[in-house]
Amino acid sequence: MQIALKFYVIELSKYIIAFLMLMYTSLSVFCIVSRKKKPVSVCTSVQSGLLLILMFLCFLDLTFVSGKEEYLYLFAFITLFLFFMITIVTIIYEKSDRILLNNMCLLSGFGLCVVSRLSFDKAFRQYIITLLSFAICLVIPFAIDRLRFFRKLIWLYAAVGITALSIVLFAGRKINGANINFTIRGFTFQPSEIVKIIYLFFIAALLYKYNSFKWVFISAVITGLYVLILVMSRDLGSALIFFVTYVMIVIMSTHNYIYLASGLVGGVAACIVAYNLFDHVRTRVVAFLDPWHYIDDQGYQITQSLFAISSGGWFGAGIMQGRPSDIPFVNQDFIFSAVCEEYGLIVGVCILVISLCCFCRMMMLSYRIGDKFYQIIVYGIGVMYIFQVFLTVGGGIKFIPLTGVTLPFISYGGSSVMSTYIMFYIVQGIVIKSRNYEFRNEERKAAEALTANDTKVH
Repeated sequence: MQIALKFYVIELSKYIIAFLMLMYTSLSVFCIVSRKKKPVSVCTSVQSGLLLILMFLCFLDLTFVSGKEEYLYLFAFITLFLFFMITIVTIIYEKSDRILLNNMCLLSGFGLCVVSRLSFDKAFRQYIITLLSFAICLVIPFAIDRLRFFRKLIWLYAAVGITALSIVLFAGRKINGANINFTIRGFTFQPSEIVKIIYLFFIAALLYKYNSFKWVFISAVITGLYVLILVMSRDLGSALIFFVTYVMIVIMSTHNYIYLASGLVGGVAACIVAYNLFDHVRTRVVAFLDPWHYIDDQGYQITQSLFAISSGGWFGAGIMQGRPSDIPFVNQDFIFSAVCEEYGLIVGVCILVISLCCFCRMMMLSYRIGDKFYQIIVYGIGVMYIFQVFLTVGGGIKFIPLTGVTLPFISYGGSSVMSTYIMFYIVQGIVIKSRNYEFRNEERKAAEALTANDTKVH
């Protein structure tokens, strides 16, 4: 009787979860394309309710199927965390962007749920990092709105970023042949995740005012130094993110598409050099071209990933009914495959659409910001975010060779989670600053109009 009940719960819940995800995603798309404030406000309120129901169902399934009451404590944490995140941010920062906030909460909550299913111990550490990230991020919009010196620290940004990456290059801990992090008292840090934020501020501070060939060349040299250090550390995924983000920012800043052609040529040349220099790059290319021929060796990861995605079908095998642990590094590089296996392709596609909605929203917000310095930062964060999603998912579905980067908000990894939170809250801070500026301008114009009318009357 209990086995039959468990079967029905698993089967029913996976259809309900897929339906709720479709509803939430449809509302996200509507919020992006709609230009009317009132319907968008209603949709974002409905979204908040949907994401809490989704978390409830996911953790109810985990608790029921596993028989472990510990998952109820995790559910209580996530529910309170998401509720307070939405409530506190909207109360403290009335002009925050609710669309981005909701999507961030959905992706973060769902990521915590997936990591909880894969490893309870890792999930606990992820929860601590998430809570710490939120506490830090609450201050970011206030700092951006009040402080005025961010655009003046051009060379400090460059020095701090290059120094941090250099320390990891020479003193970092080697993992899978790459020097990408170091450990202090049991806590592991990947500095490149934070450095990419510092790098965005550097490029924005350099190019917002001076975008002549001279300054583009200077920025290219310094960016090349960032990328070179990352390549020497064998963190090629991060190097690729830095490079692509830089090319897109230069095009946006200068409107000169010759730089796009130059970037494509430089990118192809760099890929050829990396292929000839690094054994693990050649291994990933071989696995990408014909994983089935090397299924027991180089192609093992990608073939297991493809098996997991295909076995889940549209609605998934059900929570804790798949075998995601068969994929090496499933918590980080192949988390999307684990999602598709147990939650189904519908949920996987919804996550991609929600991520794309975050990108589109950032592009729209960037277009509306009058200050070019902050405009470049929001634009750069959007490009960096969506390109990282592309690299992770593209590698997992054999669209491109593996790069070893995490899926933002979803994958396990404290540095990745914290840096993504910080980037999204930087966007929120810039949006709040821009809206406050517009509001003050409107008040000033209204006061001037009122004064002028009074003068005419007298």
